[in-house]
Amino acid sequence: MRFRGVVLALLLPLALAACATPRTLALNQAPAADIAGTVEIYVATTREPSAQPVYFNGERAPKLSFARLDITVPRSHKPGNLELPSSGPGDPAKHFTATYVQRLDLAPVISDVRKELQSRPADQRDVLVFVHGYNTNFADAVYRFAQIVYDSGFKGVPVLFSWPSRGELLAYPYDRESAYYSRDFLEASLRGIPRDLGSTRMDILAHSMGTLLTLETLRQAAIRGDGAFGGKLRDVMLAAPDVDLDVFKTQMAQIRRPVTVFVSADDKALDFSRRFAGDKTRLGSVSAKDTEIIAELDKLGARIIDLSEVSSSDSLNHAKFASSPKVVQLIGERLRQDKGIGFAGPQFGDRIGDIAGGVVGTVGSTVGLVVNAPVTILSGGR
Repeated sequence: MRFRGVVLALLLPLALAACATPRTLALNQAPAADIAGTVEIYVATTREPSAQPVYFNGERAPKLSFARLDITVPRSHKPGNLELPSSGPGDPAKHFTATYVQRLDLAPVISDVRKELQSRPADQRDVLVFVHGYNTNFADAVYRFAQIVYDSGFKGVPVLFSWPSRGELLAYPYDRESAYYSRDFLEASLRGIPRDLGSTRMDILAHSMGTLLTLETLRQAAIRGDGAFGGKLRDVMLAAPDVDLDVFKTQMAQIRRPVTVFVSADDKALDFSRRFAGDKTRLGSVSAKDTEIIAELDKLGARIIDLSEVSSSDSLNHAKFASSPKVVQLIGERLRQDKGIGFAGPQFGDRIGDIAGGVVGTVGSTVGLVVNAPVTILSGGR
């Protein structure tokens, strides 16, 4: 009872920010005059299939399932915001809205994505894989990814890998085990993208506990001998990673490839995670002040971008990568560059300035850049 009381006390800040009613994908029609655009998302998931409007719940499935969805963006949308109703399908003019959901078998989804990629110009044949975090149900993951894709201006094919988070605050241990459960399935999906789809290249954006799943998958892929997935894997971006710092170091020793890490010292969700995990530092909560840690991570190939001073609409400071307009636009701009986010040098600064309004200063010898004051790149590429 005492342990449960301590856990509840730690969870209180998260509970205050949580949605009371689990979100679903209630379908609605969206008149063209009400929307700014439509985001088409393909899904691979280890969640158990469920009835509409849930489609996939938080339990573990024995095999991958697939789907395709259309999500409309409201005409009144502001970059960095995720406009959703408190309940129900909402108003397409004011809220992100699901207008189409179709479950697919493996062969049809491969055929659909191949046709989609082949119909695009060569510079739009990339695939962006998003791996969501803890306390996230299927609908929440879909809507967040749609907002990221739209606000970043990504022109390739978005693929959501959704693992069995129960979307409940007290399900942290279950979610963590579900992340481990999904490693082989994510690796199979990542191998299938370059092999079966004909994509030009593949990028991964992972958030929170989804970064643990991603790192474990990349680690085992490297051990198997092909951590580059046929040379198609380009950027790996870890946003607010809920990963033990010591564990991350051992993972990177095997992965042996650059990764970009978005961190923030004021992340309230990671503060809970740290205390829940024996007061061990989380990778996502390091900052510019941790100079020795930053130097060590840089040697391992981790490019650290400090968002501690960035303001956003996220009350927990756990989703700044998506809720800060400048940061999500920065991600989109870097995905359009051949060398990725971590590329160091004068051109890197110039391009950041194009988005964020200018470079204010530098830190150290590896082109650590301050973008419009708050965003600090603490380590450069190799």
